[in-house]
Amino acid sequence: MNYFKLAAAAYFIIINIIGWVLPVIDKKKARNGQWRIPEKTLFIVAALGGSVAMLISMKKRRHKTLHKRFMIGIPCIIFIQLAAVSAAVYLYLSRA
Repeated sequence: MNYFKLAAAAYFIIINIIGWVLPVIDKKKARNGQWRIPEKTLFIVAALGGSVAMLISMKKRRHKTLHKRFMIGIPCIIFIQLAAVSAAVYLYLSRA
């Protein structure tokens, strides 16, 4: 396995762990009346690749599930990411 593949795998593991943990932390902070994680931060992490883990975590913890912005936005991010990956794979395979 070359370094690029290893780095990409490590990146996606780390960003998905972050995507999983942020809603959990935000939910705990909400219950305790503490400072919350900005919604912008949650969307940035989702856009950087943590969207699937974040969506699963939000649904499992029932956090932000009543917010249309999240229940529509995160799946839209996932769709865009899937389209981008599909296009990249198609272009890569069509060159070979």
